Amino acid sequence: HTNEKPFSCIFCRKSFSTKSNVATHIRTHTNEKPFRCTICRKSFSQKSHLAAHIRTHTNEKPFPCIRCKKSFCKNSDLEKHIRSHKNEKSFTCIICLKSFSQKSILVTHIHTHTNEKPFTCAICRKSFSQNSNLVRHIRTHTHEKPYTCILCRKSFSQKSHLAIHIHTHTNE
Repeated sequence: HTNEKPFSCIFCRKSFSTKSNVATHIRTHTNEKPFRCTICRKSFSQKSHLAAHIRTHTNEKPFPCIRCKKSFCKNSDLEKHIRSHKNEKSFTCIICLKSFSQKSILVTHIHTHTNEKPFTCAICRKSFSQNSNLVRHIRTHTHEKPYTCILCRKSFSQKSHLAIHIHTHTNE
C-alpha cells in the first residue's frame, strides 16, 4: 500500500490507484452507462449500481439492521437508517429548529414551510414538493410498471404495491 496513483483521468487529471477505478471514473465525464437492467431497460455506469437497482424490482433486501431487523436494498440505505438509531440529527431547519438525520430529508421538510413545489409534470403541469412523488405521478401517464414480482412476473407502478403483492405468495 504505497498510496501510488499512476492512472489519471484524461478529462480532469484526477489520479487513481487502479486502471478499473479510472475507467469507472471516466464514465462520469462521458455519461456512458454500459450496464442495463433486463427488466426495465434502465442503464447504469457501474455494475454495483445495476445490482442495487435490480433489488428494487425483486424487493430483495440483503442488508438487515441488527438492532430492529428492518432490511434494505442498499448498504448505504442501511447506514442512513443506523444513524436514526443513534439519534444523530445534524441537519436542523432554520425555520422551526426541527432536526433531521439526512440533509435530503431537511430539504424536503423545508418545502412544508415554503409550500414550494419545484418538481413539475411536463405532461399535465401538476407540481410536487419531492422528485420521487413526480416520478411516481408520471407513471400514471406512461403506465410504466417497473416493479415486477419474481414469483409470478406481475408488475406494479409502485414499489409499495409490489411489497403488498408479495405477501399473497408468502401468506404473511
